Amino acid sequence: MQPLSSQTKRFALFALAASLFLCTEAQQIKAPAPSPPQFVRQDFGLSSIELSYSRPGVKGRQIFGDLVPFGKVWRTGANSATTLNFGDDVIINGVKIPAGKYGLLTIPGAGEWTLIITKQLDVVNSAVYRQDQDILRVQVPVTPLPFSVETFTILFANLTGNSCDLELIWDKTLVTLPIREDIDTRIMTQIDNAMNKDNHPYFTAAMYYLDNGKDLNKALDWFNKAIDQDPDAYYIYYQKARCQAKAGKKQDAVSTARKGIEMAKKANNPDYVTLNEKLIASLK
Repeated sequence: MQPLSSQTKRFALFALAASLFLCTEAQQIKAPAPSPPQFVRQDFGLSSIELSYSRPGVKGRQIFGDLVPFGKVWRTGANSATTLNFGDDVIINGVKIPAGKYGLLTIPGAGEWTLIITKQLDVVNSAVYRQDQDILRVQVPVTPLPFSVETFTILFANLTGNSCDLELIWDKTLVTLPIREDIDTRIMTQIDNAMNKDNHPYFTAAMYYLDNGKDLNKALDWFNKAIDQDPDAYYIYYQKARCQAKAGKKQDAVSTARKGIEMAKKANNPDYVTLNEKLIASLK
């Protein structure tokens, strides 16, 4: 065999270098994901809920009943499985769901969807879904939207201290899964325990009683004690006035709100001046 000439060797080395360069360049190319993932952490109750899913777009396609068939299990997003991680026990449709991580699946329909909470965390297509792993199945109605939402969206809406709605929105479709957490017993226990200690959280306890339909006279007693703890706390006067108004003690509420205005002006806080003025106006 004839030895390679120096020119041939140089050409071979050049070709190899070019090939390696092109390969490296190809490996470095980065483009946007067609269905980008999203991770959401929502504080809820005394803990949080974590959501992980991917977000496909409409892109001019017919979505429900076509791209996403009716009557078949859907991974509720794109790419990976959609998951929910509950930091505390929650209640959905009257069923207690223990804290932990679960898959979220759906069976879309024209007028109603089935929402599924499952032990399975790897369902990316209906072939691997096992119904015996279901924790919960809930039928929820479809709310038609008068406009189209391009990107599939799951969000937490209508948040209160112990409830929220998980909303699934895509194209012209909205479905809602109500979630609740039973925190009242735990908070009442915390309050009882705290009141038996030296550093009494009077204001926090009073606010919980005020906002959750508890004993308003007890709340007023705690607001007074909170003011004794911190006489310059202008915001306490406003909340005490709210409590008096809610208890039907309008004249007392007006008097307390006027004191709140005085304290808020002293603290140079116009927001609480306005809040107290509005409260007084509402009681006339």
